[in-house]
Amino acid sequence: MSDDEPANGSPIDDPAGSDDHRPAHRPKPVVVVVEPETPGNIGTIARAMKNFGLSELKLVNPPELDPDGEAYGFAGHAREDVLPNAEEVTFEEVVENYYTVGTTAITGEDDRRHERFPFKTPVELRESLKAVAAPTALVFGREGRGLNNDELSRIDEVCSIPAADDYPVLNLGQAATVLLYELRDLTVSETQLPDVDVTRASEADIEQFHEFFGEFLAATGERAHRRERNALLMRRLLGRAHPTDREVHSLLGTFRKANAKLDHADFLAAKYDEPLYSRE
Repeated sequence: MSDDEPANGSPIDDPAGSDDHRPAHRPKPVVVVVEPETPGNIGTIARAMKNFGLSELKLVNPPELDPDGEAYGFAGHAREDVLPNAEEVTFEEVVENYYTVGTTAITGEDDRRHERFPFKTPVELRESLKAVAAPTALVFGREGRGLNNDELSRIDEVCSIPAADDYPVLNLGQAATVLLYELRDLTVSETQLPDVDVTRASEADIEQFHEFFGEFLAATGERAHRRERNALLMRRLLGRAHPTDREVHSLLGTFRKANAKLDHADFLAAKYDEPLYSRE
């Protein structure tokens, strides 16, 4: 498929201000694995698809997948749907019917290697795919050799996962998991994580904390310039941290008790004319 002839659609602009990157007319990507050699990697990819909301797995010239074998053993709950519903296809069918994204660990440094350049990282690809309405296929290559130059030359877009320069090649299953994780905003509407609305405590409570902290600093007997510096450091710290109501109230209780004990220590020291600690 060429860039100027996308399948079944064309890139579109995302509606301004929209937070939903999965409109009804944009199907989720399918995952294609070209000539995989290891059934376990197919199972790992199927499991990652299930983790991140994808269901359509297409295989080009795959090995036999024994229901009692490695692929199903590695697939987790994807053995119930993603893996048994995997479809065997040809590479030709993929490039003719999908906007294709090919993955590779070996990229070109400039346009002299145009099959592998330009390329996007998974994060950059996520932003790019927000503007694509056409059915999309994420295409992974062989374990040992990946996608060859002829195949990449027929791919619409190239993606590469940044990794250590001395060993950038990821295992096939790992590479698929990383990419699908980074694309999850396009494929997963709700995760297992609870919605947590973190709200900064009221400024009145935070100011009361600063008052208590100032009293605490005064009780230490440190010199004035040190107390002022530490008070400012604490203000900057809380300014960055945006503490919640519960956090500030807990700290208020702690410093209230600490200051009361220090006041009592001062009272005892004055009563018996025997300082418990030095102010200087």
